Amino acid sequence: MSAGSLTAEVLRNALVVAAEEASIVVVRSAYSTFIVEGSDASAAILDARGRLIAHSMATTLMNSMALKVALPELIADIPLDGMRPGEVYALNDAYRGGVHTNDLLVYRPVFVAGEPAYFTATMIHVSDLGGLSAGGMAPLATDIFLEGLQLPPVRLATGAGLEPAVEAVLKANSRTPDKVMGDVRALVAGTAVAAARLESLLAEYGTAGLAQGVADYLDHTEARTRAALAELPTGRFEAAYPIDDDGIDPDRPHHVRVAVTLGGDGTASLDFAGTDPQVPAAINASASQSLAAAVFAVRCFLDPSIPMNDGCLRAIDVHLPEGSLLNARSPHPCGGRYVPIYAAMEAVFQALSDAVPERAIAASGILQPFSIAAVGAPYWIHLSYDFGGVGARRGLDGPDATGVHFGIGRNSVPQAEPVESRCPLIVESIETIPDSGGPGRHRGGLGSRTVYRFLADCHVTTRGDRLRLAPPGREGGLPGRPGGFFLRRPDGTVERLASKVNNVRFAAGEAFVVETTGGGGLGPPRERERAAILADLDAGRITPQGAADDYGFA
Repeated sequence: MSAGSLTAEVLRNALVVAAEEASIVVVRSAYSTFIVEGSDASAAILDARGRLIAHSMATTLMNSMALKVALPELIADIPLDGMRPGEVYALNDAYRGGVHTNDLLVYRPVFVAGEPAYFTATMIHVSDLGGLSAGGMAPLATDIFLEGLQLPPVRLATGAGLEPAVEAVLKANSRTPDKVMGDVRALVAGTAVAAARLESLLAEYGTAGLAQGVADYLDHTEARTRAALAELPTGRFEAAYPIDDDGIDPDRPHHVRVAVTLGGDGTASLDFAGTDPQVPAAINASASQSLAAAVFAVRCFLDPSIPMNDGCLRAIDVHLPEGSLLNARSPHPCGGRYVPIYAAMEAVFQALSDAVPERAIAASGILQPFSIAAVGAPYWIHLSYDFGGVGARRGLDGPDATGVHFGIGRNSVPQAEPVESRCPLIVESIETIPDSGGPGRHRGGLGSRTVYRFLADCHVTTRGDRLRLAPPGREGGLPGRPGGFFLRRPDGTVERLASKVNNVRFAAGEAFVVETTGGGGLGPPRERERAAILADLDAGRITPQGAADDYGFA
């Protein structure tokens, strides 16, 4: 490696480390259980042109795309020449690059020669900012106003501390004001740490040197992305994926559709024309989240070592029809963004599986978010997810209960003990569900079952999908087994909840059961190798009855 190449590699890693350190600071400083125990915090480095330069290792595409898309909106409202050193800005507007009301995007400008040249940014899902239910879950919202406080671009802090008026607004709109302000201070601290690291790089490389290093990094990423795309077969590949329901009208169908065009010239075009229009229900998404789904799905078919920054985005063109499920406009709610964007991801997966059959993957179980909250003050909240099984891939069974996801941070699912210490509940059991993976030559990953036993009355809110329409298999493989949300009473009787419910009352002693959906299988089940069936039986992934019914194995 030449001296110049080595210097470039050191700089690239230094930029990522600056963002990584910021995300660690946020996790260690935050107050919310989900952030502290789930390590779900994002951080990024951008420039004043709105280009994504680097993000932390734990930053998901959902969050880095939001930070990228929202920055120009911030600059439009608060011009660069009006910014001052030490100031920090925030927003959460879903229609201007944000995600949903509970996800706060925080930016700090880094000045060069008296002008903002770069931005450090952090983002987390704060504990609560109002809405229909605690924790930012409003699965039955019919407009954005039911999802919580909307925050346009505002100055959040100066060198003297938080802006008192903004702090008062945030606290007045939260069921857990102390936790929210603890989370906000953690976000601000993260941007300060990243800014200090960036200033050190400016001192080391100089203004021109850092600018050239960033430009080279983005160009390097673009070249690698184009080279990987050029290796894919050319053509136009279409696919669609359904949504179970919108939570309001169970009989109304909804679909996301995509046409992927691979030109052979190092570009990919994804056109989501034909996707169903937005609805007054919580199954819409903002454009930044849908962009993340499209880019993530394409990257899954490329070299995984390609960095994620603006250079990658130059080679991928994404069209999201305005007013569709994937690019909602006010006042349509966007809190249920996981539902449409995971359908978008799945549609792209299936289109590219047709294009590149040697890398094909069957459909997967979606992540299933839920919240558990106190009935009244004093408020406590547990917001979490469980993950479905991944679809079988060419030559491989799908992983169990990990999900194909691009929206959660390092740990995703908090450990049981810290949750039990912070909330009046017991995590009674966590297990995979035998026979839930779609049968096939290669089996889909298993779903999971988690049981929460409550020690106090509480409200449960859920936002699920793929609980009615099971993830299909490919090439003769069978669908995964649908999961569900359930109320289990002390006498053992079980009631199935709808996939999207708001503030269902549970009494102390009752249990909330979360079952996730298994992934689809790939290839005919009767072609599965005998040794693989015996191994599944031995590991408890399938039952003897499942082996007989699904694989014809006695």
